[in-house]
Amino acid sequence: MRWRPVRPQRKGRSLETISGSSRRVLVTGGAGFVGSHTADAHIARGDRVWVIDDLSSGRLSNVPADAEFVRMDIADPRARELIRDVGFDLINHHAAQIDVRVSVADPVADAAVNIAGLLNILEGARAAGTRRVVFVSSGGVVYGEPDANPTPESAAKRPLSPYGVSKLAGEYYLGYYRAVHGLEYVALRYGNVYGPRQDPSGEAGVVAIFSNRLIEREPLIIYGDGEQTRDYIHVEDVARANLVAADMPLEDGEGLDARAYNVGTEVATSVNTLAAILEEAAGVRPGRAHRAARPGELRRSVLATGRLRAMGWSPRHSLADGLARTFCDIASSRAAAPTG
Repeated sequence: MRWRPVRPQRKGRSLETISGSSRRVLVTGGAGFVGSHTADAHIARGDRVWVIDDLSSGRLSNVPADAEFVRMDIADPRARELIRDVGFDLINHHAAQIDVRVSVADPVADAAVNIAGLLNILEGARAAGTRRVVFVSSGGVVYGEPDANPTPESAAKRPLSPYGVSKLAGEYYLGYYRAVHGLEYVALRYGNVYGPRQDPSGEAGVVAIFSNRLIEREPLIIYGDGEQTRDYIHVEDVARANLVAADMPLEDGEGLDARAYNVGTEVATSVNTLAAILEEAAGVRPGRAHRAARPGELRRSVLATGRLRAMGWSPRHSLADGLARTFCDIASSRAAAPTG
């Protein structure tokens, strides 16, 4: 174990009274793409940060140098001990199985991480008197194929994959812990996040996939006609949304959507447009190759973000600038990587 036992906080302590270096924050999945940026943001604000990650998909190099790192599965009973011993004021839960295809192929494995793992963390939070959990949900898979675009938080929930079901179930479990145990939470429903450190092997990593193919002068592979749209949001804007969620005043309303906030740009961008912007950033056009549309893929997904904007947040990165920066980062990382 790499943590130092710290006296747990007292139950009933208000999160808003904890500031700067006195706040203890746990980021699960903090070696991953979005989780590591979120950990960076908390450290930059002066929080003391611990990271739990089993490195099944995350990278140790992503973990901030100033964070306390514990290599561990979130379903491990020792994770509850860590939460109890440190007495975290805030838990930011990014650790998850995020591949829709994996969830379809093995729903049991998906639930083992996204449901059983979450419950293990929440049981630790309940015992420790943690004041708030920020939970990463999904603005695409939770709503399914929506009736309205941009899609508000109140839209019907129609998950079309086990992954979507497990994320929605996580929000319901959090509602239970709030109602019965007084554990406060905020659920952030992400759009399609892109930026530095994104894993091109993941299905949501189209920006990284396209960037790598452009660097290699290979045609971009587009499934279907390429007119399917998504809401692409830069990871730094997402990290700031997590900081807002950590401190925002919470509404008194009941129901699942009272604690849920979409994180996106309200701009629908097609895959064809995304490809064109990245081709412009790369300065090459090696061509495009179309493949059959993937079964079950959403046609449209763009999120209404008025609720989060009312809390003082708004995206700062335009898609063109964000994609250009991301492409340059990927190209620089590849150039600096050892060969042979």
